[in-house]
Amino acid sequence: MMVPAALLLLGALTAVVAPRLLARADWPDREPVVALWVWQCAVAAVLLCCALSMTLSAAAAWQAVRGHVFASAPSAVVDAYALGSTGPWAAATAVALACGGLWSAAMLVREVVRAGARRRRRRADLLVRAPLLPGEEPVSGPLVVLEGERPDAWWLPGAAPQLVIATAALRRLKGRQLDAVLAHEEGHARARHDWLLHCSAALAGGFPQVPVFAAFRDEMHRLVELAADDMASRRFGRLTTALALVELNEDRGVFGPCPTPQAHVPQRVHRLLTPPDRLTAMRRLKLTAAAALVPVIPVLVALVPGLRALG
Repeated sequence: MMVPAALLLLGALTAVVAPRLLARADWPDREPVVALWVWQCAVAAVLLCCALSMTLSAAAAWQAVRGHVFASAPSAVVDAYALGSTGPWAAATAVALACGGLWSAAMLVREVVRAGARRRRRRADLLVRAPLLPGEEPVSGPLVVLEGERPDAWWLPGAAPQLVIATAALRRLKGRQLDAVLAHEEGHARARHDWLLHCSAALAGGFPQVPVFAAFRDEMHRLVELAADDMASRRFGRLTTALALVELNEDRGVFGPCPTPQAHVPQRVHRLLTPPDRLTAMRRLKLTAAAALVPVIPVLVALVPGLRALG
């Protein structure tokens, strides 16, 4: 039972240390794409620790599972894990972790179903506010203009994703600012940020008492916006993208002294107006490679007894 316990301790250590290290680092805002990758690797390592611990605990508790896990392993490898001297805790640990895994899957399904329902409601509302005229064919283009007095724009995901923009926003956005808004939303769609948000929301909703999952959800919401801002600014300039953000959000009170749900918008504008201070390509590569190695550590911990037995 030493290896499953070590994996659980490693998962707990990763869950505590990784968010603190990322919170203290000064580069995530400068390199949001790299930060998204690092967060995903850290959370994947935590989940992998739990999955491997569940597998080895189940193998220790039940002979049938052990036969499948170690089907082709030499007897020396099986003996190295000391599966027969685990006591009653092995079954309890395996069942608890299996329930956690099933609960995570259920939360992800719930999040996807809710997102689909929200998307259908928005499409239905879009048809109500912009109905098709008799004989008019549905338009499947990437841009839909909606009559509205409030400057607004949002991406409507789906099989044929569309950017919905209000006429008030068209009156406010000047020059290439509309192109910057379109590039921002296209960046979300191309990078499949919706799935990152679904997974992070499922983990945070399923395990609200686990701080790493709540931090993962909050950072995903923040970092995907920064990454999309960078995609737009690379094509149309940082100033154009910042001005587009201001024009779309000026009437919502986000630039006032009172906090609002869009309180991150002023920080995004300030970031775009500040000269870029990106990491060097070599440091980005090192961070990416180091993050990719984090989920490998639980696998190595799980394999250590077997590798030792094989000499």
